[in-house]
Amino acid sequence: MRKEFAYADARATGIVLSGSEAEIVEASALRIADEYAGHSLHGTDLLHAVELAAAALPAHVRRALISFRDRGNESGTLLLRGLPVGELPATPDRVEDEPAWTEVAVATIAQLMVMSVLGRSISYSDEKNGDLVQDVSPKRGAETRQENSGSILLELHTEDGFHPAAPHFLSLLCLRGDRDGVAATVTGGIGDVLPALDARTVEALRRPEFRTRFSSSFVHDTDEEVLTPPMPVLSGPAHDPDLRVDFHGTVGVTAEARDALATLQAAMLDALRGIVLRPGELIILDNRRTVHGRTGFTPRYDGEDRWLRRSFALADLRPVLGRLGEGRSHRPVTAPAPASTLTAV
Repeated sequence: MRKEFAYADARATGIVLSGSEAEIVEASALRIADEYAGHSLHGTDLLHAVELAAAALPAHVRRALISFRDRGNESGTLLLRGLPVGELPATPDRVEDEPAWTEVAVATIAQLMVMSVLGRSISYSDEKNGDLVQDVSPKRGAETRQENSGSILLELHTEDGFHPAAPHFLSLLCLRGDRDGVAATVTGGIGDVLPALDARTVEALRRPEFRTRFSSSFVHDTDEEVLTPPMPVLSGPAHDPDLRVDFHGTVGVTAEARDALATLQAAMLDALRGIVLRPGELIILDNRRTVHGRTGFTPRYDGEDRWLRRSFALADLRPVLGRLGEGRSHRPVTAPAPASTLTAV
């Protein structure tokens, strides 16, 4: 595993909310929090109230979100700066210490307001208890895991790329930054690297000759690796393809597929953008066009460690309505056969 990523700093590209604009958003978030205190975030009335309250976002922010939703951009990312986060408890370093949404109400509702412009909020019951907004902070004993609870370098990946209903959009809101300034969120967009890929590589990436390992949180009942059926890494229009890959968990099942995967990874590493997030900065990723990761850092477990909040959205709920359990939580997926069935060529 590599020790670090090289990246171009993306902070200058951010869209900034003024102090007065942030105050308006915070007041709107607090009104919803007061009205729906004690309610689940999955409640339809609460989520519809959040969508209506998104009108409190400044017009230039909503315009940027709508453009990103409809047309995207080459990097597949959008950065907002200056969102309110409200008063905060200590950074949780154990799962059982993660706060109820009402304890971080301003940050929670503000983030959902942004996501409601992009699509419909969704979660997955297999992970984080199906929470609609999730804590991303280093957990004791999980330092070396290739998951958001770890603190070693997190390899580039499509979020839940193994899942049949992977999110279309992902956002990460910083509540507390890394005090050492080394934990950078990095992204790589297929639009940035496609011109660097030769036709043979692109053709190979479009063939269903790749399998991706399921995250451990989605396969609770087995110690064996579980992989998706064979699928392509690239799909969709030739000029603007969709991307689905995990450079830690995707394997090619043919020699040509493995070569193409290595070529894609090298191109991504040469085109990374990144940012060490600060409080109130929210990075949004088009999960169909972008991979993301994080450089490593050293947690101190003193209540002041790096703390992000994560939220997902789908462009349309209709394709998954029959698979939703409580509110917007996707029911557990049925994993395919263990990886022992994989035969490499």
